[in-house]
Amino acid sequence: MTAAKQKPRAATNTDVDLGLSLLHWMDLSRAIEDRLHVMKRQGRLPGRLVSGRGQEAIPVGATLALEAHDIVCPLHRDLGANLVKGITPTEFLCSYLWKTGHPSQGRDSDVHIGDLRRGIYPMISHLPDSWPVALGFGMASTRLGLDRVTLAFCGDGATSTGAWHETLNMSAVFRTPNVWVIENNKYAYSTPLAKQYAITSLADRAAAYGMPGVEVDGNDAIAVHETVRQAVDRARGGGGPTLIEAHTMRIEGHAVHDDASYVPKELIAEWKARDPIDALRGRLLAAGVEAERLEAIAADNKAAVGAAVAAAEAAPQPEPSGSEEQEVYAPPSAGDWVLPPAKDAGGARP
Repeated sequence: MTAAKQKPRAATNTDVDLGLSLLHWMDLSRAIEDRLHVMKRQGRLPGRLVSGRGQEAIPVGATLALEAHDIVCPLHRDLGANLVKGITPTEFLCSYLWKTGHPSQGRDSDVHIGDLRRGIYPMISHLPDSWPVALGFGMASTRLGLDRVTLAFCGDGATSTGAWHETLNMSAVFRTPNVWVIENNKYAYSTPLAKQYAITSLADRAAAYGMPGVEVDGNDAIAVHETVRQAVDRARGGGGPTLIEAHTMRIEGHAVHDDASYVPKELIAEWKARDPIDALRGRLLAAGVEAERLEAIAADNKAAVGAAVAAAEAAPQPEPSGSEEQEVYAPPSAGDWVLPPAKDAGGARP
């Protein structure tokens, strides 16, 4: 199979209901991270802080294209994907504060949160090491005849690793129901694109493996959603995987310790002017949505975050007692590890 790269996509119209849903999750994601920034400066966070500011349209727009029984493999900047799939603000705050009250019960911290019962595979720090796992989910779905799509994210820097290329090759060969999304945020830690690869488009690499490659404006939430939805439909229908390159910008440093002084100020200013939340608000206003309705979304989210912070700070720390089997290894019963039920897509395949 050969596949030509498709031209970059941008949304041409505004679905108001979809836009309001996207705005809710994107604004909630930013509200949580804004509060975490304040807490970090106040010395109330015990560990690191990684932000997805300016990139919220990608995880939210993409994950909203999934069904409840599908799987997502988020990155450390993909808080929105976790929220859409059911992680609550309180659970996320408990994770960052190393408290009980979230899936790992304080045994792991911050961005590694996930819950297989909700179809969220926890982020793996070495990128893109979640991609081979996502491939495994896809191959299992094919083998067992399940109506399940797996969506996985990586950054531009991860595309230079062997695991990335091997994953795409196997995914194309076995026509797995996977959607592969690159969050091209222009820097792999402090390494700019020009020093990472010589091509002009990472989506071009899809053709070498025999799958479609699509570019999309990663700050256009509606365009991201539509692009991923089409790829999800293709995967669910047996058409195989799609590689999507979503263009965005990491507005802040790699983490809170990094002042991003290596990034030209003009580049940051250019992308700040393309803020995905501001852009979506503008489109909704132009589509006739009342400003008061948008202000209410922000106010409700701010209140929800305040309540989540209070609940997380009041939550107990994990007890050090417990057996190794309970805290490290999978339990004897698979009941706590099952994925969301998936529809049978026609029986197991040979």
